[in-house]
Amino acid sequence: MEERIVKAIQDEYPDDFAWCYGCGRMNKDGHQFRTGWQGEKTVTIYTPEPKHTAIPGFVYGGIMASLIDCHGTGSAALALHRKNGHEAGDGFEPPRFVTASLKVDFLKPTPQDVPLKAIGTIQEIHPKKWKVETEVFAHDTLCARGEVVAVVMPDTFTKKG
Repeated sequence: MEERIVKAIQDEYPDDFAWCYGCGRMNKDGHQFRTGWQGEKTVTIYTPEPKHTAIPGFVYGGIMASLIDCHGTGSAALALHRKNGHEAGDGFEPPRFVTASLKVDFLKPTPQDVPLKAIGTIQEIHPKKWKVETEVFAHDTLCARGEVVAVVMPDTFTKKG
């Protein structure tokens, strides 16, 4: 049975901010990545679809970058939410983050038809800026490593007009 995330931070985002192609639950055409806690680490599990092929048998690198990106911003949201005294699913709206920087290192070809597990380590570097280091595994093979610097979403993102 495939591992899954029960309490994901993305489930808590308000509908107006849940449209991201990578992690938005409102975007039915998107990946709908879901990030939660596993001890002190964060985890996102995702199985790429056949259309996410680079060459037969292997996953397109852009999916890996997208997974690391959304895992990073979701992890930062989890961390700040916890720092503020809350957990995913407790009824309090979590902070939202955007990506300031994304770095991805591809270490091994990523096999198709395998659940990918992104595991994040979080470091606060400023009250509004967090760094998340992520490793992506296919089974026990480390396929990619990445780093996201995520910043609290600016108020200008929430203004309409």
